[in-house]
Amino acid sequence: MDRDGASIDLVESNRKKTSFLQAIVGEFGLPARIHAKRIEDTYDKIRDVEVVTARALAPLHVLLGFAEPWLANGAKALFHKGRDYRTEIEESAKLWVFDLIEHQSVVDPQSVVLEIRNLRRV
Repeated sequence: MDRDGASIDLVESNRKKTSFLQAIVGEFGLPARIHAKRIEDTYDKIRDVEVVTARALAPLHVLLGFAEPWLANGAKALFHKGRDYRTEIEESAKLWVFDLIEHQSVVDPQSVVLEIRNLRRV
């Protein structure tokens, strides 16, 4: 990490994956904290968030609900989405208002990284 004092909070409810993350963080001395919980059980433990991201967790409208406590306080979201991302955006717009920037994925030409800011409920 390029900033002094920066850290990463990793949330994972699967114990096997949590153990793997703990081993990697320990082995490399990474500035990360692992929370072996569901995301909705971490809101009071993780504060001052700048970026929220998730991979293969849920449809966009559900992800926005999970990230709302942090996005409402100024954080931005970066969510990698596949081919059907436009449908997910349309479904999410029924529940949420947000600023959106679509970044072309460097991993898959048919997917994007959605940058979301200023989230609020409809």
